[in-house]
Amino acid sequence: MEELPADVAAFVETHLVDRRNSNAVKWDGLAGEFGRTDLLPMWIADTEFKAPQAVIDALTARIQEGTFGYSIRPQSYYDAFVDWEKTRHGVTVQPEWMRFGVGVVKSLYAMVNWLTEPGDPVLIMQPVYYPFMNAIKDLGRKVVSVDLQLTAEGWRKDFDQLEKTLATQNIKAMIFCSPHNPVGRVWTREELERLFAITSHHDVTVVSDEIHGDLEVSGPKFTSALQVAEGPARSRLVVLNAPSKTFNLAALLNSHIIIPDEKLRTAYDDFIKQLHPVDTSLLGQVAGEAAYRHGGAWLDKVLQVVRYNYQQLLTGLKQSAPKATVADLQGTYLAYVDIGAYVAPAKIKSFVEDVCGLAVDYGAWFSPKTATYIRLNLATDPKLVAEAIQRLTEHLAQPQL
Repeated sequence: MEELPADVAAFVETHLVDRRNSNAVKWDGLAGEFGRTDLLPMWIADTEFKAPQAVIDALTARIQEGTFGYSIRPQSYYDAFVDWEKTRHGVTVQPEWMRFGVGVVKSLYAMVNWLTEPGDPVLIMQPVYYPFMNAIKDLGRKVVSVDLQLTAEGWRKDFDQLEKTLATQNIKAMIFCSPHNPVGRVWTREELERLFAITSHHDVTVVSDEIHGDLEVSGPKFTSALQVAEGPARSRLVVLNAPSKTFNLAALLNSHIIIPDEKLRTAYDDFIKQLHPVDTSLLGQVAGEAAYRHGGAWLDKVLQVVRYNYQQLLTGLKQSAPKATVADLQGTYLAYVDIGAYVAPAKIKSFVEDVCGLAVDYGAWFSPKTATYIRLNLATDPKLVAEAIQRLTEHLAQPQL
C-alpha cells in the first residue's frame, strides 16, 4: 500500500483529534451501545477530523459577541448553500423551497407523520439506514421493502418488483436513500429517471435523503433528485440534506427540507405548524454558512483520506481474506463488508467484538438479509483503519472460524 500523499498526510496530522473523554458517542458511548469500552470504534458515521478552520473561526467570532437570543436565518446562509449546490453538483435550489430542521432523522419522522396515517405502508429499499425503519415503526406505520438486489455489477434496484409492489399496495410515500447508506451506491441519472417514472405513475411522494450527497468517493457523480424529477414526480418530491455529514457538524442541529412544489410546500407548512414551531439553530447556521462558503478544499482532503482507507481495506482483505467482499464504495464514507464466507450469521457479533475487538454497525441492523455484513466508517485516522483491518483479517484467516 502506497503512503498517503504528503499534503493529505499533513491534513491528517493537523486535523486529527483524539475524541476520547469528550462525550463523543462514537468513543464514549461504547458502553451504552456495546456494553464495554475496550472496542476500537468503527461504527457511528462521524469523523475524527476538526471542522474546517473557517467554521471554527465563524463560531468563535459569533460566540464572542456574547448574546444568544432569538435569531433569524440570514439571506447570506441561503446564498452560501445555493451557490454550493450549483458549483459542486450543478443543482439549482431556490431559497423559497427551503425549510429547516434539527437533523435529517428527525425530519424523517416528520415526513412519515405528514405524508401517511397510522397503519399505512411506507416504502423503502433494504438494506438501508435503520432509522428509516425506526421512523416508520415508531409512528405505527407498516414497513414495505422492495429490496435492493446484489448482482454481478453490484447493488441494483429491483424495478420489476417496485412496479408490482406499487400496483398492489396503497403506498403513499417512499423514503429513498441517495447516495445509498450502507451499500455505497451513487445512483445514476438513468436509475433515478426510471424510479421517478414509476413512483409518479402511482402517485407516490418520494422523500429523498441526500445527506451523503457531497461524499463522492468513486464512480458516477452524485445526481440529486432535484435534477431529475419533473412534472408529477416533482410535485411529489421532498429532499432532505444537511451540512452535518459533509463537514462533521451533526451536534450543531441544522438540516434542510427542500420542497420545490409550491402546493406541497404549503401543505408541509400547514402540517408542521400544528406539530411544533420550527426554531433556528443559531450556531448550526453560522457553522453551515461558513462551511458552504469555505469548506470545499477541506472536504476534498477528507475524501482523499477516505479513498486511501478504502484502498487499504480492499488490499488487506484481498491479501488475507479474499472471500470477504466489499460493496463498491461510490459514495458515503461507509464500507459495507460481507464476511459470511468465514463467519456464520449467529456468530458475527461475538466474532467482531470478542475476537476482533471492534465496534461496528451490523448488517442485520440494515436488513435481515445482510446479517453477515458489517459497516465500517472510513472517515478517520488511516492508522486506526489499518489497525481495524489487521484485527479483522488476522482472525478471518483462521480456519476454525
